[in-house]
Amino acid sequence: MSGSRAGSGVAIATLALALGLSGCTTAADVATDSATGTAAQPLVASLPKEAPRVIAPPTAADREHDRLVASYGGAYKNPATERYLDDLVDRLAAQSDRPDIPYKLTILNSSSVNAFALPSGRIYVTRGLLALANDDAEIAAVIAHEMAHVSARHAIARADMEKQSVLVSSVMTDVLHKPQEGQMQQAKSLVTIASFSRLQELEADQIGVRTIARAGFDPYGAARFLASMSRQVDLRGNGSQPNANAYDFLNTHPSTPERIQRAIEVARQYGAPGTGRRDKVSYLQAIDGLTYGEDPTQGFMQGRAFLHPRLGFTFVVPQGFTIDNTPQAILGVDGGGRALRLDTVKPKDGQSLVDYLSSGWIEGVDTGTAQTLTINGFEAATAVARGEEWSFRLYAIRFGASVYRMIFAARDLSAANDTLFQQTASTFRRLTPEEIGNVKPLRIDVTTVRAGDTPATLSVRMAYADHALDRFLILNGLDANATLQAGDRVKIISE
Repeated sequence: MSGSRAGSGVAIATLALALGLSGCTTAADVATDSATGTAAQPLVASLPKEAPRVIAPPTAADREHDRLVASYGGAYKNPATERYLDDLVDRLAAQSDRPDIPYKLTILNSSSVNAFALPSGRIYVTRGLLALANDDAEIAAVIAHEMAHVSARHAIARADMEKQSVLVSSVMTDVLHKPQEGQMQQAKSLVTIASFSRLQELEADQIGVRTIARAGFDPYGAARFLASMSRQVDLRGNGSQPNANAYDFLNTHPSTPERIQRAIEVARQYGAPGTGRRDKVSYLQAIDGLTYGEDPTQGFMQGRAFLHPRLGFTFVVPQGFTIDNTPQAILGVDGGGRALRLDTVKPKDGQSLVDYLSSGWIEGVDTGTAQTLTINGFEAATAVARGEEWSFRLYAIRFGASVYRMIFAARDLSAANDTLFQQTASTFRRLTPEEIGNVKPLRIDVTTVRAGDTPATLSVRMAYADHALDRFLILNGLDANATLQAGDRVKIISE
């Protein structure tokens, strides 16, 4: 996305933290047809000439698909995994409430545990979700859940409710000139929409369990996967963040314990545990070698250092900052009123970096603070911008053919904060060939349990220094008292 002017105060903060300016990506090569010459004449003059092939313009659904895929780091390509999931989709579609819908599944190149669907029948699952599942019944439950959203027209119904909410709020505010009542009505509508969405999720769970049972899968797969997802969330929080399973009245999903209990209740209608197909071996074979965690080609954290091997740069994140690496930018916050953003821009030809910082893409720049400097051999410039509520330390660094912006935001640009920001900018440098060569993605390594192996002994082989045993248990859907049998297949994260 292109840059945008922002006002002072909150608007400038929004620019620094959220707007999709130019992301940390390189421009894609555009293929052109350079063929020339005269077409060969047909051997038989009476044969009709071939009509020129007309390429249909992309539809709105195509554009939405492309936008979603790009926002999740692109599609993840693994032919064996894709074939396995396509077969699963076909089997579930035949037993779904709408077998006429042309369902199509895309794997997203993201470490997050997520799945969603569009009204067109396009279904998306992240590789992070695939890594967490442990058998075909579990992943079938996820896919059937998303099919249920499509067949029950949940996305369309919710969009209609949101439009109605906006309409009512606008009438109260603009027509009746009662802004406070309009805000109250909008708040009430948010509660209604959130509740409606929670009901949608529970309905989709119920339909999904029914669908996998019809298709011959273990109906308890849904509850097992939800339990693993809940444990994964707890591990990520690790006591430092609010419990993501706690009930939030404005949360669009039901609390996970509630979903697990209801999924079990629905599954009981189709038999006792052990009913239906639960193929662990084939599923693990299909995801063996799957990239796990962050994709190094898109940049990743190593300790406090952010490294981007494909683009060739690194910098050290300030202590206490949490980083979100998006296709548009690298975003960071520390929870104490400070934030950072790193992205790329293309200034006008011949424009100096100081002139760019003062060119108006962000308001409130103090031109008296603008100066040129060198950061680890790269031409750079810096300046300060101030708004009503936020202040910024801005950097522009010329790195190869690109200009990288480092934007630091603070409600109080004190001397200590400004020094921290300057120290962070000074760590921006080029990765060495050795550093790039040493970067290897983590992968799912499916291994066979040998006699004497335990979760504790196998967890030592996990490519993690922290919570290795917890990660192993959650990844394999095992509880703390689990025992393993020789010949079992389990997942390990390895380099």
